[in-house]
Amino acid sequence: DVWFDSGTTHWHVLRGSHNLGHASGPRADLYLEGSDQHRGWFHSSLLTGAAIDGHAPYKELLTHGFVVDENGRKMSKSLGNVVAPQEVNDSLGADILRLWVSSTDYSGEMAVSKVILQRSADSYRRIRNTARFLLSNLSGFDPAQHLLPAEDMLALDRWAVDRALLLQREIEEAYDSYRFWSVYQKVHNFCVQELGGFYLDIIKDRQYTTAADSVARRSCQSALYHIAEALVRWIAPVLSFTADELWTYLPGVRNESVMLNGWYQGLSELPEGFELDRAFWERVMAVKVAVNKEMENLRAAKAIGGNLQAEVTLYAEDSLIADLNKPGNELRFVLITSTASLAPLASAPSDAVETEVAGLKLKVLKSGHAKCARCWHHREDVGVNPAHPEICGRCVDNIEGAGEVRHYA
Repeated sequence: DVWFDSGTTHWHVLRGSHNLGHASGPRADLYLEGSDQHRGWFHSSLLTGAAIDGHAPYKELLTHGFVVDENGRKMSKSLGNVVAPQEVNDSLGADILRLWVSSTDYSGEMAVSKVILQRSADSYRRIRNTARFLLSNLSGFDPAQHLLPAEDMLALDRWAVDRALLLQREIEEAYDSYRFWSVYQKVHNFCVQELGGFYLDIIKDRQYTTAADSVARRSCQSALYHIAEALVRWIAPVLSFTADELWTYLPGVRNESVMLNGWYQGLSELPEGFELDRAFWERVMAVKVAVNKEMENLRAAKAIGGNLQAEVTLYAEDSLIADLNKPGNELRFVLITSTASLAPLASAPSDAVETEVAGLKLKVLKSGHAKCARCWHHREDVGVNPAHPEICGRCVDNIEGAGEVRHYA
């Protein structure tokens, strides 16, 4: 009788307080319960719905496993392995608890412990700190005045927005199929790899050294704005409190809550035949990883200090050289080195370092030039202008002249 009572709730509830009735009887969007309900509520609901209305009372079913400790044991007071949700909420916050839920594959048993929750807290900080970086670099940016159209943005910024668009499509699909752990993985990886490990590092030079209202700076601010508008919506179903907090600080006119909005529609795709396409940036990212690995080795050996103390020569096969030549002198900004030179692979000296990138060797040397006090690049023209003895020619032009022109990065 208990299964009959629960299995006929669609008759009472969906025709009553939550009226989802239609001509052939009520049908809920989703029935959600634990995996034991395949032989319980789900089953009795299916039987009674089919008997009364000729169809199931639900459009979709979603089942989940049960919570266990990190060793796979059932939680019980006698074992002392119970993790109380209220305690997690009080100590780490509701969004950490929600992030743990979303990051777990609920099709099986879901392990939780203080250590596992701490990992969720670390992941949360990575996402939150990425959002903070986006916000802090949108200072003084008004989308109504400063937002550039896609065709006026620099190539790297267009790629970042395009990458966010591709990711948004994947996230929408994951949400639609209730793969919340996939949403978590994709957003976290985007913050760690494409943004934190690549894009955001590169644009710091542009953000901090070019003229405040230059195309170079407004271009990356436009990209950051687009990415922030998308990111806040991606995380809203999971990190709800964080998303609403972020929403209040984003520039531009907006309504009272991110929850009242759909997916961001301002992301633009790279056009067909674009010179610096997705394949180009994938290749450049691999080269940058190889350069960073060698510089880490040299830093550990105390041969160099920071990345900008380095001058790198890339010895590459013809097709790779053709790609790396495309951004011209701006390749050094992508690699975050003071200089970046290209040479044929055949001319590589015996002490050039082999890399994991096919057809690439490299050599990193410590720069012998003075360090610019403003941009920190080591350049031969530091102090050339007597009025500014501590800074390079590029910085002088950005302060007093028309400002440098960037096309790619």
